[in-house]
Amino acid sequence: MAEGVTSYRDLQVWKQAMDWVEGIYEATAHWPADERFGLISQIRRAAVSGPSNIAEGTARRSTGEFIQFVGMARGSLAEAPTQLLLAERLSYIAGADARSLLAASDDISRMLVALSASLARRKNA
Repeated sequence: MAEGVTSYRDLQVWKQAMDWVEGIYEATAHWPADERFGLISQIRRAAVSGPSNIAEGTARRSTGEFIQFVGMARGSLAEAPTQLLLAERLSYIAGADARSLLAASDDISRMLVALSASLARRKNA
């Protein structure tokens, strides 16, 4: 891991991803009950997968494996915006709330790209 980082809990991207998951849970708390096993479950699982993959990647034996898990975290994060946009179309979430969550996911995605690039440089050094 990076200098000064002793745990995935020290990574800013993990912290922001956890905050984002919390925002997803808060946003979905009042969606229709008949979406409990549909869109709510889908978006929550996608959201939780992001920081979970970051954490799992830090526990892997090699930098290459960590890079793979960062990629999986980014992939999971890419699912949720489509689900948020669908929820907005269905009037489950206000446009401003959806835009805020979408902007946060974009920030986290950029951070994951930067983390992956940093890990690749370290791997190739």
